[in-house]
Amino acid sequence: TFQRQLQQSDCQNVLMKKVFDTHMLFLQINQSAAALKHVFAALRLFVGKFPSAFFQGQADLCGSLCYEILKCCNHRSRSTQTEASALLYFFMRKNFEFNKQKSIVRSHLQLIKAVSQLIADAGIGGSRFQHSLAIINNFANGDKQMKNVNFPAEVKDLTKRIRTVLMATAQMKEHEKDPEMLVDLQYSLANSYASTPELRRTWLESMAKIHARNGDLSEAAMCYIHIAALIAEYLKRKGKINIFKTNCVPINII
Repeated sequence: TFQRQLQQSDCQNVLMKKVFDTHMLFLQINQSAAALKHVFAALRLFVGKFPSAFFQGQADLCGSLCYEILKCCNHRSRSTQTEASALLYFFMRKNFEFNKQKSIVRSHLQLIKAVSQLIADAGIGGSRFQHSLAIINNFANGDKQMKNVNFPAEVKDLTKRIRTVLMATAQMKEHEKDPEMLVDLQYSLANSYASTPELRRTWLESMAKIHARNGDLSEAAMCYIHIAALIAEYLKRKGKINIFKTNCVPINII
């Protein structure tokens, strides 16, 4: 009924946000496995009908959806895990198709960010979550329509990176009482995302907090200076500023 209004401004409008938030409530409030099956089906239709709401413009809706689906990938019900994994695979496939079969950059970035958040919020990373990642890889390997494009490789790379974040986080937990080792691990993780400024910034901010907590204020300041340099380089590439002249290469801030 309101399709024309929802599609205004490439789906970046207030009504779309309200409809999306209503869908998200079904995932944020505890539901039965039977009810969740219908919620996932509704979300598949929603994403299929309005892909530009997620893969164009602001990334808020994409990030929120990735967060909630990943939370369901860690659900105690095996059927819910499978349904959530199928929805996540469908979401990435739609992103690939929306980008004319070039990449899944947006869903990749937002999923890694969501994993980083969920590690702190819900403690994901156990056997349930690993099982969901395996299901997603199986979908990619068995998708005959995507056999001759690089989509399966992109999915495999994403799940591998998610596992890397989970392993690094587990190591950080082991060394949480050794501040130097902890920061060293975070520094390595930040540098592994040198090509993804938003994620690199997330880990640099985390490093700065640890330094500040330990009274290492000079090191914390260096982290924030590096974050400022990342933002300046991004603005230069966007043509917003012309005063920044050097590349923002990784520096020794540990």
